[in-house]
Amino acid sequence: MSTPTTSKSVGETVSAHLAAPSTRGAPRLLKAVLGRPSIGMLVILLLLIAAFSALSPDAFLGIYNFRNIALTASVIGVAAIGQTFVLATGGIDLSVGSVIVFATVISAKVMGHLGGLAGGGGAVAAGIAVCVAAGAFWGVINGLIVTRLRVPPLIATLGTLGMALGAAQLVSNGLDIRTVPTLMTNQIGYGNVAGIPVLVLVALVVAIIAGLVLWQTAYGLHTKSIGSNSEGALRSGIQVRRHLVSIYVISGALAGLAGAMSLAQFSTTSIAGHTSDNLTTIAGAVLGGTSLFGGVATIFGTIIGILVPVTLQSGFVIVGIQPFWQTFAVGLVLVLAVFIDQLRRGTQHRQ
Repeated sequence: MSTPTTSKSVGETVSAHLAAPSTRGAPRLLKAVLGRPSIGMLVILLLLIAAFSALSPDAFLGIYNFRNIALTASVIGVAAIGQTFVLATGGIDLSVGSVIVFATVISAKVMGHLGGLAGGGGAVAAGIAVCVAAGAFWGVINGLIVTRLRVPPLIATLGTLGMALGAAQLVSNGLDIRTVPTLMTNQIGYGNVAGIPVLVLVALVVAIIAGLVLWQTAYGLHTKSIGSNSEGALRSGIQVRRHLVSIYVISGALAGLAGAMSLAQFSTTSIAGHTSDNLTTIAGAVLGGTSLFGGVATIFGTIIGILVPVTLQSGFVIVGIQPFWQTFAVGLVLVLAVFIDQLRRGTQHRQ
């Protein structure tokens, strides 16, 4: 007699044991991560804060460090929100970091022609608009490659990752541009409203709007429907191709906005400073509860999830761990995020 075969994934197999009676003794933390990923990640984030605080309380618990964490999370968090929309459709955007670099280079060039360091409010507004538009441009390219040329999102955005970065290097000759108006740095990069950094407020506004769109509008419902079953979405009357293009435009535009925030924070472009942003945004979104396989997305979870790698990086710097381990940790977090997503999907399939 032959043994029946099974097509269960590793995640489904492990989840079967987790779903068994409580005598199995599955850790409560793991159950929390699977059942309520954002809450589970919040617990893990608090544990990381506690660990780094114990190792270096004076430095890690300082206001300056928490401000830096908040600012870094705000910039990369805005890009991660765009990534969340792409992941919700079952796609992926590997070009995020390169799009940020390209957008900042074009924006800095424009602001340089409009007065440079001495530029006024008009130069700043133009620079921000150009940054967002440049990001949206690559979003259009990504969307058309995916929908019209039918290239898988992984390959399409891997290609534009190289193209956007190469274009930025050609425009800048591979050198960082420091023509960001002082006004932009002082009022936006280091500005505060009621004691809260302007960049953090920008990220919160983007997160609130994105959350409402994702959960309270037909657009958000269509986005998740495409991720769950694109063929079913098409048969129900959703313009899938047009919708996907708009999703990649959102991702590109938000990457551009993140680039404008980065310019305000650092007063310069960073040609080599965003190489791991694609991994960080994916890891943050998936850790927070957005499925890498589409159909499930949460903006609140993304914000919590993005704080995990950002806090790890900050903690590593403070306790003196070599910078190389930061990249290693981000990669490890990404693998963990996908594994957790597999466990979660396996549990859902059994229900």
